[in-house]
Amino acid sequence: MTGEQTGAKPTAGALVQAMAARLAAAGIAESRLEARLLVAEATGWTLETIVARRDAPLEAGVVARVERLAARRLAREPMSHILGWREFWSLRFRVTPDVLTPRPDSETLVDAVMAAVPYRGRKLRILDLGVGSGCLLLALLHELPQATGLGVDRSARALVIARQNARALGLEGRAAFRSGDWGEGIAEVFDVVVSNPPYVPSDDIETLDPEVSEHEPWLALDGGADGLDCYRRLVGQLGYLVQPGGIVALEVGRGQAAAVARLVRDAGFGAVSTHKDLGGIPRVVLARRLSPG
Repeated sequence: MTGEQTGAKPTAGALVQAMAARLAAAGIAESRLEARLLVAEATGWTLETIVARRDAPLEAGVVARVERLAARRLAREPMSHILGWREFWSLRFRVTPDVLTPRPDSETLVDAVMAAVPYRGRKLRILDLGVGSGCLLLALLHELPQATGLGVDRSARALVIARQNARALGLEGRAAFRSGDWGEGIAEVFDVVVSNPPYVPSDDIETLDPEVSEHEPWLALDGGADGLDCYRRLVGQLGYLVQPGGIVALEVGRGQAAAVARLVRDAGFGAVSTHKDLGGIPRVVLARRLSPG
């Protein structure tokens, strides 16, 4: 590193450049952004400050902390675990190894639901099955100020994180959380049901990037032999969870949209549509429960 070789203190800009090169050499995408995030974490600065103060010299202790953080990232620990948070829908969510890291692809579900809700001031009731960090439920509650929601998860540790995120976002008064196995035992009916269930075929998990396969909870990844096990369970419960005229929105994996749409239609839902993520992959299946008669 430049500062180490000359004896001078390295600048913020030089440290970002050096770290970005190391991350890129390790095959990590968005290496420059991630380098800035590491330096920001070590300095306590914002990303904007990192750019504005690129020529500011950094103390040895700060440089050492960046090195420690970079070592974790180079070992393919997810950035969200290193920082302890991830931005989703312009909101900051606490993230630990007990929950899936919120991903931009999942914002497609929030977009799809919002497009299907004609009036944001309605007093909607929302159910999120497999709530994880709470990112889907809490993003929707953030956009729908009169809505309330219930998040259900089998993992007690995930529910702790979801509750913490609700509190941090000022939404704890409108969000409840419950331990459960999908929709079993839920007596209420809802206007909107959402879920990002495990959909990775069991044999494919070990082929995923190490950030996922080695650091994220397999319980939230493993969708059975064909990746569709959880959808089959969920769809069988939707008839008593979604009120007539209500909607369901399910995130799906690559190549699964047609099969999940068929399951939803067979369960008596209509107006079935698919929604693509920014990469052009069908990512969400949305449908409306038909009214009787």
